[in-house]
Amino acid sequence: MDFSKVIFMTDLDGTLLTDDKQILPCDLAAIERFRKGGGIFTVATGRGCGMARSAVEKLGVDIPAVVFNGAAVYDFKADKFVWQCEIGNHAREYVKRLSELFPDLGIEVLHEQTIYTPFINQTELDHLALEKIEPHPCTIEELPEKGWLKVLLAHEPQRMDEIQRYIEQSDMQQAQWVRSAPVYYECLPEGVDKSMGYRQLIRILGAEDRFTVASGDYMNDLAMIQKADLGVAVASAQEKVKAAADLVVCDNNSGAIAEIIEYIESL
Repeated sequence: MDFSKVIFMTDLDGTLLTDDKQILPCDLAAIERFRKGGGIFTVATGRGCGMARSAVEKLGVDIPAVVFNGAAVYDFKADKFVWQCEIGNHAREYVKRLSELFPDLGIEVLHEQTIYTPFINQTELDHLALEKIEPHPCTIEELPEKGWLKVLLAHEPQRMDEIQRYIEQSDMQQAQWVRSAPVYYECLPEGVDKSMGYRQLIRILGAEDRFTVASGDYMNDLAMIQKADLGVAVASAQEKVKAAADLVVCDNNSGAIAEIIEYIESL
């Protein structure tokens, strides 16, 4: 297939990035070849702008990217949001209730360029340290009234399983809940996922006639993979994600993006 007919969006963590958060030279070379051939390449990540910036810059992405698991589209070159969708005021009540029921839960509120941390645990500290992000500690009362794009809950996997079960059975359903990693459960604006962010990006770019490709590994990538013309899962993806994909390639440590681009070329 002619690359100039394709728009390719990939997840970062667990898909394009290796387990130690690196980008393989073979993937970088394939992305450059894809772009030189006229292909549109960008990313769709659960990360906020600050956490995604280093990877986006290493990739040389020159068009907007989907961030906050689909709640926003951000132009890193212009350093501005080109589309965003906020969580309603009910999210504050959800955070308050969860902090009371699970006092050991780590909670961060992602608000455009700032990460507010009203509740910290070791899982959350590890997360912030890994991404080299300086949070903004605060109380619930000090959280901004508006501008919430995502709430991330952090805890060890077994404890997070328990918290997820509670939320699924509760009345906290004026939101989109998604498990983005064994240690993370996220609250997004109602009806929002990466596929919505992808649609918004395509609209912004005027690329509606392009063949869409999406790749990922976890449940927060599922909708994007299902709705793309070619949905791809890496070998290390969750079984539900692999079952929904049109194509399964090698794992994220073995050049998955390069393999996908070679497959596109063969179509």
